[in-house]
Amino acid sequence: QVQLVESGGGLVQAGDSLRLSCEASGLTFSRYTMGWFRQAPGKEREFVAAISWSGISTYFANSLKGRFFISRDNAKNTVFLQMNSLKPEDTAAYYCAAAFRDNGNYMNSRVYDYWGQGTQVTVSS
Repeated sequence: QVQLVESGGGLVQAGDSLRLSCEASGLTFSRYTMGWFRQAPGKEREFVAAISWSGISTYFANSLKGRFFISRDNAKNTVFLQMNSLKPEDTAAYYCAAAFRDNGNYMNSRVYDYWGQGTQVTVSS
């Protein structure tokens, strides 16, 4: 049974930082591309960041470059999302996902095979 469990969300003020974690089990973690997506109420799920199975390549939504960072620790089956200088518009449920074969389409949520339940991030103004 594959399971992805996010943690680290919470209520913060604008300008604060958060580090989200996603622990995976039931799969060969190092073989999967890992991604982060977010979804605000009434909006579609959007791409945040992704990291290749080796950790060599990382990808970010253009608007988040320089503010959000992704990393992974394959020995611990964990992927992280470091979020700095948070803004109210970052408020959303954040989900991690795993893709066995993304074919280069890492920004497309439909290529991911497994999803976590999400962790809520709320940024007050």
